[in-house]
Amino acid sequence: MKKNIYLLLIVAFFIGCTTKSQPPIAKIIPDTTYIHGVKLIDNYAWLKDKTREQEDVLEYINAENEYTTSVLKKTKKLQQTLYQEIIDRIKENDVSVPIEKDNYLYYSKKEMGKQYSIYCRKMIQPGAVEEIYLDVNKLAEGYEFFSIIERKISPDHNFLAYGVDTTGAEDYTLVIKNLITGEYLPDKIPLISDISWASDNKTIFYSTTDIAGRSYKIFRHKIRTETKTDKLMFTENDERFWVWLSKTRNKKYIILGTASKTTTERWFLNTNDPNGEFKIIEPRKEGHDYYVLSHENNFYIITNSKAKNNKLMITQVNKPSQENWCEVIPTRSNVLLNAEVFQNHLVLSERENGVEKLRIINLESGTDYYVKFPEPIYTFYTWGSSEYDSDILRFTYESLVTPYVVYDYNMNTKEEELLKQQEVLGDYNSEEYLSERIYTKAEDGSEIPISLLYKKDMFRKDGSNPIYLTAYGAYGDSFDPYFSSSRLSLLNRGIVYAIAHVRGGKEMGEYWYEQGKMLNKKNTFADFIACAEYLKKENYADKLIIDGGSAGGLLIGAVTNMRPDLFFGVIADVPFVDVLNSMLDPTLSAVVSEYQEWGNPNEEIYFNYIRSYSPYDNVIPQGYPHILALAGFYDTRVNYWEPAKWVAKLRANKINNNLLLLQTNMNAGHGGSSGRYDYLKEIALTYAFVLDILEINK
Repeated sequence: MKKNIYLLLIVAFFIGCTTKSQPPIAKIIPDTTYIHGVKLIDNYAWLKDKTREQEDVLEYINAENEYTTSVLKKTKKLQQTLYQEIIDRIKENDVSVPIEKDNYLYYSKKEMGKQYSIYCRKMIQPGAVEEIYLDVNKLAEGYEFFSIIERKISPDHNFLAYGVDTTGAEDYTLVIKNLITGEYLPDKIPLISDISWASDNKTIFYSTTDIAGRSYKIFRHKIRTETKTDKLMFTENDERFWVWLSKTRNKKYIILGTASKTTTERWFLNTNDPNGEFKIIEPRKEGHDYYVLSHENNFYIITNSKAKNNKLMITQVNKPSQENWCEVIPTRSNVLLNAEVFQNHLVLSERENGVEKLRIINLESGTDYYVKFPEPIYTFYTWGSSEYDSDILRFTYESLVTPYVVYDYNMNTKEEELLKQQEVLGDYNSEEYLSERIYTKAEDGSEIPISLLYKKDMFRKDGSNPIYLTAYGAYGDSFDPYFSSSRLSLLNRGIVYAIAHVRGGKEMGEYWYEQGKMLNKKNTFADFIACAEYLKKENYADKLIIDGGSAGGLLIGAVTNMRPDLFFGVIADVPFVDVLNSMLDPTLSAVVSEYQEWGNPNEEIYFNYIRSYSPYDNVIPQGYPHILALAGFYDTRVNYWEPAKWVAKLRANKINNNLLLLQTNMNAGHGGSSGRYDYLKEIALTYAFVLDILEINK
């Protein structure tokens, strides 16, 4: 009875504060701590609930969702219009390009009205019948969220191993399916991350995660045996390091990798020796990052040792340590190098001036050339599906205006075969849109690239177009231009799309990353502000809508505090905004490993620096732009309470009447809804918010 009364009081409190005109006001319960002699008061610490079962927290999150729904009710028709536009552009019945593996062709297909992919295969022979070996739609029945990872087929093609998550928390359970009988083996292993088969078709190596979600152990499992008998092969005790498994392209070795943000170490095991032990290649040295490619009796090694932008080395498999490495391709100060190896060719990725180039080297003749692409600004991805002994390289090409294209490229003759062109249904014509790369200078003189996209007949360089400006700027992840058919709904309404290639990524090389991390992190924010100011000054922009997700949400939150006058609207998608408090809690996912990205706030110098920009800690009484914050309730990378606390504090401090909305997906994690239609509805909601505040109602 007392519990019921308590619940009624809570409901009454939130209902009383939740009307169309009055948002929910989070209660204030000061939580005081002292760190480095600094008194920290967190009024909304009570919203942090790792169990995700605390009743008052659930009431508040639901009240925020109800408020957002009520405010955006007027956009319901617009949301439906946008959703239908997006759906009308995609091919709902679609089939991927088949991948040849031994005697099979593997592919996936999507069917109209179905949320998930259907995975299929056929024997490579006349009259072969399609075999559906995994229909995710059937597996997902009864679940609000359903995600699979790995999907590793045994070498004899008789078994499928994959991981399943049904919440969005990325807690994957390993299951194994007999593809001959269709039955599932009793083997089930929780909290797995990576999977790799040995050549005997009955041995699986897998990694498992700790309480903070860090993959840290590697086990060996024999199918149809008790998991309690699995042999522990490797344990990573340093909490800065994560472990994973991969297989070399020639299928000769399983590579065990362990890495922090700055340092890596690789071990290898012959796939024909499943009962053997992993052998180390080169022991870790702080700051040494390398990875390994298998070629005949050698290893090619990409390393940053005395090579900030990497160099390519070679060594014999039986002499893997660094003292035996010989240089193949030297480092260059202005080119970031990465590589793949085939039996007859080296395939190099060379990133120069923010653009990635594809270089092919014939290993027999030593001759080399660059693959020519039709546009100055583009993105390509080489596929791991290309077989080691093949002279055919499969890659995907796209740009801001060109839908993705899949090619098979003959590395000897330079002939390319078009395998698939992404279909954009309707009347899309790439000639009606323009993509360009412009540059601005940051305060310290660094030139910041900006990628622009707009519809030609709707763009006026007179400061009248609204701009949707996005960025990421963390972890060394480059934000390369890509095509989006959904984005056309903005472009066709006169909105310019822009990417700010700020420091913190690797668009301009390793230096670009180093200048946007640790005690240089504020360069990321300064770069973004410089881009925004330039777009306005040069009359590209009228009203600026800014967007960022995860670590990009940290960027968006920080610049919103710093220059709220510069921005009209803000989309903060699963934003990492409570940086200081999260980095002080080592039990949260990835925190210890990310000390090398943001700094360890247990050290005073980093505590002060993070505190000086952490979005949550720097909310002050001032006018803020319109804000839509998006969260996933089961997100373990950026937990739901970060955007919830941020919004609560913003609401208590902002001094204008601009919209401040929080939408928490109660059935998803970091990546949003798992079903493709549900995900597109989330995009439609975001776009409707943008168009509504811009008063573009068509």
